[in-house]
Amino acid sequence: MIQVGIDFGGTKVEAAALDAQGNYLARVRAPNPGAYDAAIETVRDLIAQVEQQAGGRGTIGVGAPGSISPTTGVMRNSNSVYLNGRTFREDLTAALGRDVRLANDANCLALSEAVDGAAAGARVAFAIILGTGCGGGLAVDGRLVEGPNGIAGEWGHIPLPWPKPEESPGPQCWCGQRGCLEMWVSGTGLRHDFTAATGVHASGEAIIDQFRLGEPAAVAAFERYVDRLSRAIAVLANIVDPDVLVLGGGLSNVAELYDRLPGLIAPRVFSDRWSARIAPARWGDASGVRGAARLWNDLADTPAAARALAEGVSTYSV
Repeated sequence: MIQVGIDFGGTKVEAAALDAQGNYLARVRAPNPGAYDAAIETVRDLIAQVEQQAGGRGTIGVGAPGSISPTTGVMRNSNSVYLNGRTFREDLTAALGRDVRLANDANCLALSEAVDGAAAGARVAFAIILGTGCGGGLAVDGRLVEGPNGIAGEWGHIPLPWPKPEESPGPQCWCGQRGCLEMWVSGTGLRHDFTAATGVHASGEAIIDQFRLGEPAAVAAFERYVDRLSRAIAVLANIVDPDVLVLGGGLSNVAELYDRLPGLIAPRVFSDRWSARIAPARWGDASGVRGAARLWNDLADTPAAARALAEGVSTYSV
């Protein structure tokens, strides 16, 4: 069985076709077109390309920023803002003539890593994106937990816990609240904190490079960052108690985080011991497209699904 995934990112859209063992059959990319109708056409064309290269027709899963409202059926909370308020899944279904499954991009990271990544075999896995924004996804026994409102794992929009006086009420978040984790522990949050402390604008990569060279302002910024991230993860530990925490996004490549975080998290966890493993995503920035392809895993081995693929019959709806 062929599984096709789409990772709808802010700057690029990627399609990949996987076989039943998770091997790549094809993989192509195109720029994010920046407009809705063009986005539908881009996804349609990328799927046609990977299916031609893979030599067959597959299931279609899409990972995208934001999520579908269970009340209205339209996209919400996407930083590709032209998707918001649109029936993205239904419009893709119409353009392709096949059913489409769609999930939040952080959920796709969680699913990918739970199936055959850094959290493979874990009972409970929580995946965290530390990139331009900050998000999370929850998988239990290799299956996504999305919740009745489609917001399970929306870790980026809870407030920074145990705030210090200088951290309260916190910066304004684009969601309308103040002090959200997205404003503190994303790459954007790291940059803004450094600028607020120094008056200097620098990229996240430059700040980490300066930290490694021992530059005092960058060291102080990293110390604040890792302390805030540890507090945020401690809340996850107290609520979800995952076996594995998988980090994705650009800041997941900072090796020093994996050395520092366990010792900072454990004292804030409501337990006499804390043993969760923290690991970088095995599949790196490919986890999004791989997780999107795996959105059909629960039907992949059933005769009904195989017949549906052959006949073009829809087997899934929300």
